[in-house]
Amino acid sequence: MTRVAAIDCGTNSIRLLVADVDPDAGTLVDLDRRMEVVRLGQGVDRTGRIAPEALARTLDAARRYNDVCTGLGVEAVRFVATSASRDAENRADFVDGVRAALGVEPEVVAGQEEAELSFRGATGVLGAKHPGPFLVVDLGGGSTELVLGTSTPEAAFSMDVGCVRMTERHLRSDPPTTAEIAAAHTDVAAALDTASAVVPLGKTVTLVGLAGTVTTVTAHGLGLPAYDAEVIDGSVLPVDVVLAACDDLLLRSREDRAALGFMHPGRVDVIGAGALVWADVVRRVRDEVAAAGGQLTEVVTSEHDILDGIAWSIATR
Repeated sequence: MTRVAAIDCGTNSIRLLVADVDPDAGTLVDLDRRMEVVRLGQGVDRTGRIAPEALARTLDAARRYNDVCTGLGVEAVRFVATSASRDAENRADFVDGVRAALGVEPEVVAGQEEAELSFRGATGVLGAKHPGPFLVVDLGGGSTELVLGTSTPEAAFSMDVGCVRMTERHLRSDPPTTAEIAAAHTDVAAALDTASAVVPLGKTVTLVGLAGTVTTVTAHGLGLPAYDAEVIDGSVLPVDVVLAACDDLLLRSREDRAALGFMHPGRVDVIGAGALVWADVVRRVRDEVAAAGGQLTEVVTSEHDILDGIAWSIATR
């Protein structure tokens, strides 16, 4: 058994998982799982650079995570960075800062590897409970990964649409206007057109959604008074319930969203765009499955995602 620390630094949040992993027994036991919203991708879509204040917030969190790892006696750490740091011209400042904070080299992974890690993390838990092929969708702040496969990924694509990117690009009003929503739908549809040429969405038997936008939408669909990861993890909702929850979050004002008991404060301003992206993905997959002669009636949500995939990758290197 190996005690590992997996860190996932995305466009909106930075997350830590400390776990004991036994690859021979196929077990992963959480010791600490936490998340901070640092908005590393603030303005990156517009400027092409990580903002100084965003970098400072992220490195402060990394130093706190280092303290957690030291206290728990972690043997190996892997720090994976995704969309915002891939896109930024000044990503060397980010890499240098993380190295100083944690003593490890951050890996700015390509979308393909990000997708594979997400698939591994999600299906490691769900594979025995639902039939494949699985379409695993990891909806982040700057990008959304789609991975199709049963035991291993067979096709994957990373789309440059996410909750932070779509908010900054389109949904500037509170609540968003009809024109802003239409423009965002157009962007997502174009990305899905490209993705569907690579990933055969119509082969999906089980659709699995990951990450904060999806889990927040699920909390809303379940009618939870407060966020409850144990209830959300592995939950199955009808497609119509998911779409209704997405549409409701998109059209609410910022004040109304903030008042929801399950809403993380760091997601209040971007959940509308995230819900729009998730709804568009669910509708497209449902329609392509129907066109292929099948039927998609439910959506599965998983709290196991790229963090779990990173942890498994450390222990099996």
